[in-house]
Amino acid sequence: MKDIIITGKRIKIELFTLLACFIIAEALNVYSIIKYGTKFSEIFTTLGYIAIFTVALYVAWTIIRLCFYGIQYLIKNRKKNN
Repeated sequence: MKDIIITGKRIKIELFTLLACFIIAEALNVYSIIKYGTKFSEIFTTLGYIAIFTVALYVAWTIIRLCFYGIQYLIKNRKKNN
């Protein structure tokens, strides 16, 4: 089997991406608290839901990136073959 090496730079990029997903999820939570006029204590009580939504956003972003890089790969291979 081949060893897979994950660089420190890639780990930092992925952690910043996960942090951005968390910030987006929390911002949406704050928006909904303001819009529906509920208590601001829900910022802390809904952290479990925020964590799940953060992971869902991260998975969706990963799928989008995989599709993008897959299309790039196919375009490059098509140009090589022509």
